[in-house]
Amino acid sequence: EKKCDTACADSGYANTEELQKIDEQEIKVIVPSQRQASKKEAKAFDKSNFQYDSKKDCYLCPEDHVLTYSYTNNYEGHKVYMMREKAICKQCPHFGVCTTSKQGRTIARLINEEVRQKLEAQYEQSESQAIYKLRKEKAELPFGHIKRNLKVDAFLLRGRDGAKAEASLLASCFNIRRMISIIGIRALIEKLEKIRKSNIS
Repeated sequence: EKKCDTACADSGYANTEELQKIDEQEIKVIVPSQRQASKKEAKAFDKSNFQYDSKKDCYLCPEDHVLTYSYTNNYEGHKVYMMREKAICKQCPHFGVCTTSKQGRTIARLINEEVRQKLEAQYEQSESQAIYKLRKEKAELPFGHIKRNLKVDAFLLRGRDGAKAEASLLASCFNIRRMISIIGIRALIEKLEKIRKSNIS
């Protein structure tokens, strides 16, 4: 069985924890983050405009004030950074835009943020963009047909063998539909009849 060397999917699968497991298997991950998929420009006080200092493990806001590490939320998988002097935010001319909280501005950073940043950079590579474009051309049509027309949102069987069996049946349905679209029902029946006769003889 050929080893997979590239995993490509849309932003709906942009779960950093799960993608990290794939990356650790030396499989190239090409999946845009939610931020990359939205293609929206970052606002002035977006997290991306806060500078992270890895040595001191803190953030520097656009006004050069420090947000220090406060606690780790293991349930949501991120570390929280806060402005220790809450009065700084209240006195800031950008209070109300940057934050409206009386507790001051907070920043949430994924525990595996470095992995997310690596995967985002990997997605932006020209080689990755070429592969992602191919995915749209080759994968979207069958996936859309199976999900929208056949109304299949999830596999019914559990386990790898069951999923493979269902996938094979769905692929066959799609292929038959495509053949009908391309050559028509009559021509398809004729070709299948020829195959049947050749197998008998």
